[in-house]
Amino acid sequence: MSTAVRFRPAHMHAISRNLLTAAGAPRLVAETVSEILVNSNLSGHDSHGVLRIPTYLDGIAGGAIVPAAEPEVVRQGGNTLIVDGHNGMGIYTARKAIDLAMENAARSGVCCISFRRVGHFGRLGEYAEVAARAGCIAIITIGVGTVEAVAPYGATRGPLGTNPIAVGVPTGDAAPFILDIATSVVAEGKLQVARAEKASIPEGYILDKHGRPSTNPLDFYDGGYLLPFGAHKGSGLLLLTCLLSGLSGVPEVEHGTLSGAFMQVMRVSAFTPLEPYQRGIRAFLDNIKAIPPAPGFDEVLVPGDFEHRTRVHRLREGFDVPGAIMEQLRDRADRLGVSIAEDTIEPGDEERYMKP
Repeated sequence: MSTAVRFRPAHMHAISRNLLTAAGAPRLVAETVSEILVNSNLSGHDSHGVLRIPTYLDGIAGGAIVPAAEPEVVRQGGNTLIVDGHNGMGIYTARKAIDLAMENAARSGVCCISFRRVGHFGRLGEYAEVAARAGCIAIITIGVGTVEAVAPYGATRGPLGTNPIAVGVPTGDAAPFILDIATSVVAEGKLQVARAEKASIPEGYILDKHGRPSTNPLDFYDGGYLLPFGAHKGSGLLLLTCLLSGLSGVPEVEHGTLSGAFMQVMRVSAFTPLEPYQRGIRAFLDNIKAIPPAPGFDEVLVPGDFEHRTRVHRLREGFDVPGAIMEQLRDRADRLGVSIAEDTIEPGDEERYMKP
């Protein structure tokens, strides 16, 4: 098995950007996508990081992703918008959309966006954090009911995606409250990591193609299914994300499917002064963290702590890319004639990753 390779974030950013631009993505799109992928690795969510690059490149090569597509607002009514991603890079669409939602919330207090024709959004917590750092609360969901990936509670097969939910709340400091969860028991990318590392997975994660429990991630990729977290409760949230996605106005009634994404951004100061609110939220969270930990735990954490701590560490130490993923990156680099050497790093690449 190939060994993992450690990268500084600026180096991997340069590799990702250069691969995407060589595949036809405009510079701005490539920079945006690369930064968000690297941020996912820095935050400790390798399942949504640079391991996605080969899949994106293959999607571009096969015509499923239009790398130069620009998202477009196709309907707007007050503080509600529908954005058409035109099958472009989903991460780019999501980043432009959260900026647009914050701009509208600055005027009206609240903005909601639904989406059509968008690709993989990457880590939803990225956009929730952007909003939280700007003094907003954000709720973001992806609802996919058109793929065979997750089985709802009590079922032996699943027409659903991993359907994540993310929430960001400002705290006025470097570690906002960021809840980012798949409504499946784990994100599919976690299985990609286990497969790349040839590792088993815990019981209760997946069913094989015959509807039987399995601990082998290969069984998922051989026609198996993920399970929802929290049994019937998680299954209900799994379905709720699909219902929100129906706001884009394009449900497939004939086939009984729904698919799309949803964002809601609320400007805190439209409800209450921001600074006192942030102080109160931080005091509340610190009070939770001060509770004595249960046996087997070193401390009580709240959502956002793990990501902030991991980012501080990985900015300093770098992060590992599994050997199997590196082989895929080298293969795509050879096909596209792109160097992955450190001398491809540009000054701006270093500046992006100077602060936690």
